[in-house]
Amino acid sequence: MIAEIATPHGPARITRHDADGEARGVLLLGHGAGGGVGAPDLVAGAGVAVAAGMHVVLVEQPYRVAGRRAPAPAAQLDTAWLAVVEQVRADTDPRLPLLFGGRSSGARVACRTATEGAAAGVLCLAFPVHPPGKPEKDRLHELAAPTVPVLVVQGESDPFGRPDPAPGREVVMLRGNHSLRSDMPGLRAAVAGWLAQRFGAVPVAG
Repeated sequence: MIAEIATPHGPARITRHDADGEARGVLLLGHGAGGGVGAPDLVAGAGVAVAAGMHVVLVEQPYRVAGRRAPAPAAQLDTAWLAVVEQVRADTDPRLPLLFGGRSSGARVACRTATEGAAAGVLCLAFPVHPPGKPEKDRLHELAAPTVPVLVVQGESDPFGRPDPAPGREVVMLRGNHSLRSDMPGLRAAVAGWLAQRFGAVPVAG
């Protein structure tokens, strides 16, 4: 299902894939700064989640829907994301937990909004710890913001840095760089294992 959702910064677009069988939760995934929801790692993670019993909602930010490549400011991204979350929550069985996630910039948005959006967990694909070549400008405070379980799947040679594990934060390192294309089986295994371990409760019918 594809639909547009009004936000204070223009319409966002969602593509929803329903869970195989009974639903365990809902996973919202956002794209990177210059890419879209068709990024290989997002597609792979979404497929794993659907197979694990999660409804998946791929979220395209308003600037992408409007045809712009340059990302909007962080505050606008967060506001638009939370507007989508509000609508998805209104359309979802309230017994189902909502998980936030995304790749790169989308992972940053998921972390920054996790508390306000009442996320049950956060999935970060290729979290950009710092701009390439500028380790002093780190964004670890964003990665540390969620108080719920976090999984980070990162490439060993990612020029955007490598985060360390922390309480409540699992980090899985894969061969490859920021795209995570070099080890799709490893990515799928990491996401599947985390979902099963953290969110493997008895599914809600329907």
